[in-house]
Amino acid sequence: MNKYLMELIATFFLVLIIGLSAVLGLAGPLAPLAIGLGLVVLVYMGGHVSGAHFNPAVTLGVFIRGRCKGKDVLPYVFAQLLGAALAALLVTGVFAGKVQLDGKAAEIAQWAPGATGPIVAGEALFTFLLVFVILNVATAKGTANNQYYGLAIGFTFLAGTFTVGSVSLGAFNPAVTTGLALMGKMSWADTWMHFLPQALGGVLAAFAFKGLHPDDK
Repeated sequence: MNKYLMELIATFFLVLIIGLSAVLGLAGPLAPLAIGLGLVVLVYMGGHVSGAHFNPAVTLGVFIRGRCKGKDVLPYVFAQLLGAALAALLVTGVFAGKVQLDGKAAEIAQWAPGATGPIVAGEALFTFLLVFVILNVATAKGTANNQYYGLAIGFTFLAGTFTVGSVSLGAFNPAVTTGLALMGKMSWADTWMHFLPQALGGVLAAFAFKGLHPDDK
């Protein structure tokens, strides 16, 4: 039960950081930095308890890689989505419209997506990279017991957010996408442009890892 609670708590804070810093814009142009560094802290906090997935795409990739038991997949995903939903409710119910930003109440402006191709490509590529980095720094025999895994994971998210955040919102995580939709940042009708490539990226990262490390069981 502890690992599920850790997934819930950490995903809650990840989505809360994203909601306040980026969706409400309280961190301005430094929002990606707040998110990336926040993820570093959360990964180091929860890695020894749950493996620090905080992301259904990561859970899927780790399961295919063989380092997550089948019985844990659904509870992990449920905990992650619940954490994201609770954070979204807090952002919209407590902070949005009630905190000041540049002399005005901070509001959530709905995302107007551009061309589908760049959005899907951005989410697929950087979800792939995020899951691939996690598998290599946190599950591979060659990097066992390292102390840099949290930095590698957080900085990967940071790089992706800075690179394609303005194109796709830079979620790379179905739990984050769920939170964004619940906050009203994106419409549910547009979430497929996140969910589909995120799942694909996680699956491809797992098979890429297995292909490059056939003896690493």
